[in-house]
Amino acid sequence: MNGKILQLQPRLRLLAELVPPDATLADVGTDHGYLPVRLLQERKIRRAIASDINPLPLEHARSTAAEYGVKEGIEFRLCPGLRDIAPEEVNVIVIAGMGGETIAAILEEAPWTREQGLQLLLQPMTKAEILRHWLANNGYNFTAERLVSDKGHLYPVLCVTGGHRAKLTDAEAIGGVRLEGDPLWDAYLERQTQKLRRKIEGLRRAGRGQEDTATLEELCRELDARKEQIACTL
Repeated sequence: MNGKILQLQPRLRLLAELVPPDATLADVGTDHGYLPVRLLQERKIRRAIASDINPLPLEHARSTAAEYGVKEGIEFRLCPGLRDIAPEEVNVIVIAGMGGETIAAILEEAPWTREQGLQLLLQPMTKAEILRHWLANNGYNFTAERLVSDKGHLYPVLCVTGGHRAKLTDAEAIGGVRLEGDPLWDAYLERQTQKLRRKIEGLRRAGRGQEDTATLEELCRELDARKEQIACTL
């Protein structure tokens, strides 16, 4: 290991903070390998498997690991999702920087990720509500959720394990689960409400029926009620 320390952007920095000490990590869709490299530099994890579906990002990850002197601590695997990673090899899985539907598809192909004791850190770039619903409906339990602001966007990080979870309401899926106390929750709810209102306006311009807009308006009211609850606790 050399003396140069890799600096992470806020989104990856939050993920690094949430990885438990002494983990054996799978970083799915590793891209440049920044996350496992930094965690190995901090000696926070034992080792890592960095996987990617494309060879070029994996080569970038190898270069990053070599540049920062931690190449021996990472195995590099060219595979889609978790296809070439065995359950006994890891106890923490990070899937970040993808759409919520893509993350759900990766987990659907790896049902062993529902096993007790395995921790998942999931960071959807889009369609987080689809991922939250899918997780709740497919045997995963939310242990925590955090928000991070990065380059003008707010991103959620979902911390989940295998275990029964009651189905989410649409308001929970859109507004977040277990975000109580997060300083960015109010801003996240506001952004989610704005998206719903834009959708309502689009439906009205398209001449869609009142039933479509009424459901979305009720969701807006539920999210506004959550925002009021947050304001009362400040």
